[in-house]
Amino acid sequence: MGIRILKAGMLTTVQDLGRTGYQSQGFSVAGVMDVRSFKIANLLLDNPENEAVLEFTLMGPTLEFTSETIIAITGGDFQPTINGNPAPMYTAIYINRGDVLKFSSARTGSRGYIAFSCYLDIPVVMGSRCTNLKSQIGGLKGRKLMDGDYIGFRIKRRYLPFFLSRTLDLDEFDQEETTVRVVMGPQDKMFSKQGIETFLNSEYTVTSDFDRMGCRMEGPYIARKENADMISDGIAFGSIQVPAHGKPIVLLADRQTTGGYPKIATVASVDIPKIVQRKTDHKVRFQAITVQEAQKLYLEEEKELLAMRSQIHTPCKEVLECRLVAKRLTKLLTLANETQR
Repeated sequence: MGIRILKAGMLTTVQDLGRTGYQSQGFSVAGVMDVRSFKIANLLLDNPENEAVLEFTLMGPTLEFTSETIIAITGGDFQPTINGNPAPMYTAIYINRGDVLKFSSARTGSRGYIAFSCYLDIPVVMGSRCTNLKSQIGGLKGRKLMDGDYIGFRIKRRYLPFFLSRTLDLDEFDQEETTVRVVMGPQDKMFSKQGIETFLNSEYTVTSDFDRMGCRMEGPYIARKENADMISDGIAFGSIQVPAHGKPIVLLADRQTTGGYPKIATVASVDIPKIVQRKTDHKVRFQAITVQEAQKLYLEEEKELLAMRSQIHTPCKEVLECRLVAKRLTKLLTLANETQR
């Protein structure tokens, strides 16, 4: 009862929200790159918010199901098919035993997610099922998935109420240019006024040096002040380091726990998906906002997720129409029986 990995794709791993509480011991948080897509995938199936999913990059996997389950696919558009037929995204899909789910290369975005109603049978390590590739812990044997791997399910859960309502609008990630909102600091004072202006008024290009650890960008030189030495300190998801070469590096899920390069800004959490769904040569601009504005954006996204949950728990138009027709037919049959009497 589970899934067989026929083809693993370029980089497919088991991920959740990450392994928190161990950075002081040198373990990075890891976890999903695109938190929004991850949450929506689990929301569509009424899964716990932190239930483990499969995350894949640039080239998706091919999976064979050995039992029935329900899945949801979110993130970039990897043109999924089931038994050769196009499969919808951001929708709950019933899967039969023997079905084969296949993905191609990413048409939009660069990372995709699959959630499962039967929950992946992956052990919890230090409070998380996520894969930490550098430490080789969590997930399936602490590594990316490989051809021939098998992952079982933990439970049998093949029914969800309001099934036809479990569909949401597709998130598109096909913009080759995007603006990312950032909160300045914590070491922005180590940069010259000209360096700050360059950072906020220039266009930067995503390079091929882009993985789960970070995204290196090319663009105008960001000047530091003469004395920019600092003691290594902690690094947050979305911190933007600027080493001596003067080009920004956005640090992501598998980032190191501490770093000694000054961090000019930190990406607002709601805009991190804009970075992790970029591709090589895509363009990025940075826009400064306040901490209060970033917090407001976060709360607005949480309200949006709650609205999505309410939407999928409401019968869709077709179901309501069927119920109305059924009521009318019942009434007509009752009148017909009374007439015959």
